Amino acid sequence: MSARTILVAGTASHVGKSTVAAGLCRSLADRGVSVAPFKAQNMSNNARAVARATGEGFGEIGVSQYVQASAARIPATTDHNPVLLKPRGDGESQLVLDGEAIEHFAAGAYYGKHWERARATAEAAHERLAATHDVVIAEGAGSIAEINLHERDLANLETARFADADVLLVADIERGGVFASILGTLELLPDDVRDRVEGVVVTKFRGDRSILDPGIDRIEELTGVDVLGVLPYDDPGLPEEDSVSLPAPDSPGTIGGDGTGPDQSVTVAVPRFPRASNVTDIEPLARVPGVRVRFVPLDSPLDADAVVLTGTKNTVDDAIAAAEGGLYKELRAFEGPIVGLCGGYQLLGVRLSNASIEGTGDAEAVAGAGLLPVETRFSREKTVEPVERRLRGCGPLADASGTVSGYEIHMGDSDPLPDADVERPFDGGGAADGDVFGTYLHGLFENRLAREAFVDRVYAAAGRDRPEAEGDRESPYDRAAGLVERIDLDPFEL
Repeated sequence: MSARTILVAGTASHVGKSTVAAGLCRSLADRGVSVAPFKAQNMSNNARAVARATGEGFGEIGVSQYVQASAARIPATTDHNPVLLKPRGDGESQLVLDGEAIEHFAAGAYYGKHWERARATAEAAHERLAATHDVVIAEGAGSIAEINLHERDLANLETARFADADVLLVADIERGGVFASILGTLELLPDDVRDRVEGVVVTKFRGDRSILDPGIDRIEELTGVDVLGVLPYDDPGLPEEDSVSLPAPDSPGTIGGDGTGPDQSVTVAVPRFPRASNVTDIEPLARVPGVRVRFVPLDSPLDADAVVLTGTKNTVDDAIAAAEGGLYKELRAFEGPIVGLCGGYQLLGVRLSNASIEGTGDAEAVAGAGLLPVETRFSREKTVEPVERRLRGCGPLADASGTVSGYEIHMGDSDPLPDADVERPFDGGGAADGDVFGTYLHGLFENRLAREAFVDRVYAAAGRDRPEAEGDRESPYDRAAGLVERIDLDPFEL
C-alpha cells in the first residue's frame, strides 16, 4: 500500500462529508496529485453505471463516488464504492458487491451472512486504489460514533483500520450543538480510531467567524484536536447521495425557482414514491432559472405545469401505492407534459407482468397508469450500463434531436403492445405518445439539448414566456474545491 488515505468522517448524516470529499478530490487533482475517491459501504438508491474494476462489463456505485471521481478527473469504477446497499422497502435491501447485484436480504441477514465478505471486498478495492494513486479520499457514512455499530462499521471504523487512514471529522453547525457533537463523537470513538483523528472541520457556518472563535478555542482545549477549518454555508450544486435533503414523503416541498416570479416560472411536479431511486435525475431541472421542482405525495393533486416520474427500487409495489393513492387518476386527467424515467416509464405503461419477481407480493400482473401503450415484463436479469443514444425529437422533447448520454440500471424490458401506435424516441427504446414520454435513460436532463427542449415545451404548454436562457455556471466541482481551500491540510502531510 503506497497511497495516503484520508477518511472524511462525520458527526452525523448530511453534515457535508460528500461535498468536502469531492472538494478535496478536485483541489488535489488540480495540484497534480493522483487522487481517487472511496466509500467502502454506501446505502443509496441513487446509483450510476460504471466500469467494473474486477472484470469485464459494468456495475453500480453510489452517485457520490461517481461525482467524486469526476471531481478527481478520473473515470469512475466499482472500486470507488465496492459495497452498495439499495433499500427496496419492508426492511430489505439489495446487496451489490464490486458492482454486481448479489441478492435481497433483511439487515440481520446481511450482518450475519454477508458482512465478512463485504469487508473483504472493500479492503481489496482499497488496496487496488492505493496501489495506483498517491492519495485516497475515503468518505464515511452517517456518524462515525454509532456505538451500536462499532463492531461492524465498515464505512467508518473498519475503513480507518484497513486503510491506515488519517481522519478528518466533519461537523455541521447549522442545526446547532456543533461543539457538543464534536466532543461526544470523539469521546465515543474506540481509542485506536480516536488516535487517528487529525482535525475537525465545521461546515455550513453563517455569520461572523469571531463569534465562533471562543467555542473553537474551548473545544480544542477539551479534546486536544484542532479545528482545521470553518466552511461557510454554500451548496456547490453536487448531486445528492440520498433523499435526506428532500421533503418528507408525506409533505410537499419545492426546490429551484431561482427567484423568478410566478409569471416567469413553471412548476414540475415529482410524485414521491415510497421506494424512489435516482431522484438526482431531476436536479438538473431545478437548476434551470425559472423551473420549480415540487415533490408531492401520491395522494395530492398534480397542481403543476409538468410531471416527472422518477425511478423506483420496487416498481411493482410503488405502482400499487400510486394506484391506491390516486396518482393514476391524476395522471390520466393531467393535460401538461409528462416524462417517466426508468421505473417511472414502466409505471406509465399499461401493465407490469411477472410482477412477483420485482414486487414483494404474489401478484403476477399489476396495472400501470395506461398513458403509454407498452407492457413491462420483469426478469431476474439486470441491465447495468452507461449508454449513448441518438434522440429523435418526439413527445414533450419534440424539439430535441441529437446524441444524448446517460446510463441504464433496471430489471425488466418495456415493449409496445401489438398494433400499438407509439413513437420510439431511441432505436429500440423508450416510448412517446402525445405529450407523454418514457425512457430507461437515467441522466436524460443532464444533456442540455434534452433539458432545454423539455423546459421550452413546459413553458409553451403553460402559456408563459421563458426568462433568459440558461447560461454557463461555475463547475460544482470547482465550487466545492473553493470551499475546502479553507481547510488546513498540513497535518495530513500531503
